[in-house]
Amino acid sequence: MASIDKSKFQFVRRDDFASETIDAPAYSYWKSVMRQFFKKKSTTVMLGILITIILMSFIYPMFSKIDFNDVSKVNDFSVRYVHPNAQYWFGTDGNGKSLFDSVWFGARNSILIAVIATFLNVIIGLLVGAVWGISKTFDIIMMEIYNIISNIPGILVVIVLTYSLGAGFWNMIFAMTVTGWIGIAYIIRIQIMRYRDLEYNLASRTLGTPTPKIVVKNIMPQLLSVIVTMASQLLPGFISFEAFLSYFGLGLPVTTPSLGRLISDYAHNVTVNAYLFWIPLTTLILVSLSLFIVGQNLADASDPRTHR
Repeated sequence: MASIDKSKFQFVRRDDFASETIDAPAYSYWKSVMRQFFKKKSTTVMLGILITIILMSFIYPMFSKIDFNDVSKVNDFSVRYVHPNAQYWFGTDGNGKSLFDSVWFGARNSILIAVIATFLNVIIGLLVGAVWGISKTFDIIMMEIYNIISNIPGILVVIVLTYSLGAGFWNMIFAMTVTGWIGIAYIIRIQIMRYRDLEYNLASRTLGTPTPKIVVKNIMPQLLSVIVTMASQLLPGFISFEAFLSYFGLGLPVTTPSLGRLISDYAHNVTVNAYLFWIPLTTLILVSLSLFIVGQNLADASDPRTHR
């Protein structure tokens, strides 16, 4: 057997300390989320559209002095039904009011209703679902309540309540929240039941960690992608809900603009002066679509299984 020529090799001293060092960069959950989120081109496009609409909806009304009860220009035919031009970007209606002003005031109200209703439903759903998933006694009671509420069409509940309470901003939000949280609570309950009996949670319970702390520290972070997914579905859903109710006169008062109210008011212009109908409808579609796509992309990015 030939002997090995040691002069051809370079011997390296063993360094136990260096061998324990991890060369890979430290994992950051939120950095990974943002990297995955902006990796998709649809995120950039839809986020740009959404930010533009939100900024216009909340900043422009601060500087506009439009009075929606003002009908002083109704007899001034020079400003009635003016098609979109350099002076009136979205044109004017039969009362001489600028559609540009109406759209952004209406979008602000529609977005506010959707955001507040989503926030309330998610918070109530999280709190009830957390207790529901932990307490077996509460589980028995809530399952009966869930079986009753889930068999009643949600849209019927909202229509009855808005009709009974009357048109109004907070009345609509209340109607959307009365039963809207039950589905969220049920999903949270299922997710908590999946995680509550895992080894590390059983170990925490054995060591005396309070149950609320286990839920908040160990379980809720695992549900972030689920929560974001539900919120991303609720937001565009509530905007469409508002449009549906306002279209049939059950939403906001006649003097309060919203995208649904504008679509309802100008529906008869779909063939003549069609811009009055299509511009609010297009704005509604863009808001709903951008919210849904951005929310879905964020939900996908917040799932640790998609991280590399």
